[in-house]
Amino acid sequence: MSADPPDHPVEVRRSARRRRTVSAYREGERTVVLIPARMSEAEERRWVGVMLDKLAAREGRRPLGDAELTERAALLSGQYLDGRARPRTVRWVTNQNTRWGSCTPAEGSIRLSHRLQGMPEYVVDYVLLHELAHLLVPGHGPRFWELLEAYPRTERARGYLEGVAAAERLPKVPGPRER
Repeated sequence: MSADPPDHPVEVRRSARRRRTVSAYREGERTVVLIPARMSEAEERRWVGVMLDKLAAREGRRPLGDAELTERAALLSGQYLDGRARPRTVRWVTNQNTRWGSCTPAEGSIRLSHRLQGMPEYVVDYVLLHELAHLLVPGHGPRFWELLEAYPRTERARGYLEGVAAAERLPKVPGPRER
């Protein structure tokens, strides 16, 4: 089974016509796993884990484009901010090496650092939601953090980003071939 609980609800669909193959795909916020009808519950659990891991690996290799990022922002705003945060632009940038994201409320623009590409989806969602919240509340006061309380993986994403930042500050130890 997958090491992490899925970020999306999982729906298993059994098919009498399906004999040996197992496949999975995302359908909105849901993950659909297609399995043969004759498969046991234990095999189902194992295959769901395998397919969730495969989807996560595939999604980790393919970063969202700017258009997909904009769609993701609209989805997150609707889900966690009652649709009140409506950015005019959402895009990846390569000139942010000390910040994960930035927002200009007056322009309605959100920029995410390219360094987030390839990180887990929940981390990118957290940074995007963080910047969306800035469209509603400019600073980092109590009202701002109240907006982020609705996102269930805020603390985990912040911990992940802190770990990445800490790792970047570690001295580089030469590998065996560099010595």
